[in-house]
Amino acid sequence: MSIIKNSLSPSLSDLWFLPLGGTGEIGMNLNLYGHSHSWLMVDCGSTFNVPLDPAQDHLENVKRHGMVIPDAQFIIERKDDLQAIVLTHAHEDHIGALLHIWPQLQVPMYTTRFTAEVIRRKFYREELYYELPIVEVNPGDELDLGPFTVKWLPITHSIPETQALLITTEAGRVLHTADWKIDDEPVIGNKFKKSRYKALGSKNITAMVCDSTNAPKTDDVLSEQACLNGLTQVVKAQQGRVVVTCFASNIARLVSLAQVAITTDRYMAVFGRALENMISIARQCGYWPEEVQVIPSRHIGYLPKHEVLIVATGSQGEPRAALAKLARNNHRWCDLEAGDSVIFSSMVIPGNEAFVDKITQQLKEREIRVIQQEDTQHTIHVSGHANAENLAQMYRWVQPDCAIPTHGESYHMDINAHIAQQNGVPSQLTGRNGDIFIIAPSPRVERQMIVTDRQPIEQ
Repeated sequence: MSIIKNSLSPSLSDLWFLPLGGTGEIGMNLNLYGHSHSWLMVDCGSTFNVPLDPAQDHLENVKRHGMVIPDAQFIIERKDDLQAIVLTHAHEDHIGALLHIWPQLQVPMYTTRFTAEVIRRKFYREELYYELPIVEVNPGDELDLGPFTVKWLPITHSIPETQALLITTEAGRVLHTADWKIDDEPVIGNKFKKSRYKALGSKNITAMVCDSTNAPKTDDVLSEQACLNGLTQVVKAQQGRVVVTCFASNIARLVSLAQVAITTDRYMAVFGRALENMISIARQCGYWPEEVQVIPSRHIGYLPKHEVLIVATGSQGEPRAALAKLARNNHRWCDLEAGDSVIFSSMVIPGNEAFVDKITQQLKEREIRVIQQEDTQHTIHVSGHANAENLAQMYRWVQPDCAIPTHGESYHMDINAHIAQQNGVPSQLTGRNGDIFIIAPSPRVERQMIVTDRQPIEQ
């Protein structure tokens, strides 16, 4: 029997990585680092519209749940050894499970101002009036959290204040990338600072735990600015009302659309509480341009068609979202008509294709034009994740001793590991939720040491 199985507690000479969610799947990220009989949690996310068995994700006729979170029982049983929860950014697949898991842990949470405000509002909406122990950090800060020293490193993604983490212990040092890509024109926030990551090459990084979402992709990683330019051209060509659907948490996209509205002489309104909330937080934290006005939804019906730009929730075909109501022609504030257009400025998450197809069919039957990326030569969506070349560059800069691909299915992680190998990383460890990745004293993987289930949340 393994030493790990006997104790499941790392010693002073150990440094472990233990994913309870997000490794072997895209989404639902919950990661633990173990060292010196202590644990550090990085992110606590949820996923949506999935079956409880990940192996059935590709099936059409399987029971899916609106929201699913990781099983955190392992760390709940060890909560006295948990030093803190560190949140890298405010996407739901990184913070969406906090409402359900944090009350069982009640440890301090460390994150930047924007993410902190998103979390506070989530708890308030659910009437969970805890005195939340959120410690707001600034990019570049370095804090000791028990035996872990954590430094927050700004990195570009599709939401403000995304942070990579440099985690230092007596046993080794890890770069945890979170979600990222190299973007020199990100629309909001600062461009990707290459020198910050090149400097890590001299820091003796023991392991790099890295996002694998777009590892198979070799196409150019387009900037958010390219999406702004493409959406401007597509909206400008439309004669009637324009509806754009995208992820509510993609603040960069929302700011782009606000600029599109100004350029094309349209008034922008948002349909969906999630959009209203995110724009409010962006205003509060200084990420919303002062010159941009969002008009009340109820005013849309009084405007000429060619002056209307609506941003709506529901890009994944969610039946209760604003776009689904528009497709069924039962939205409170707007009736779409023949000649109007709906633009999908988002990717379709695997498993949601049938839901999106149903909505697009409803729209087309009413002679409403539907524009997805494959329907236009202009760029109307860009990913927030690193492609193969971005990954190769990061491995060459950081020069870790070991690569641990995460945030992807096996296919994505295997390709990520291969890229690491091709770019001089001596060791690559691949696995899935429940595996213990031993980073130090010597790299290896102990398979399926922890039972990791999915838990449905009724909404």
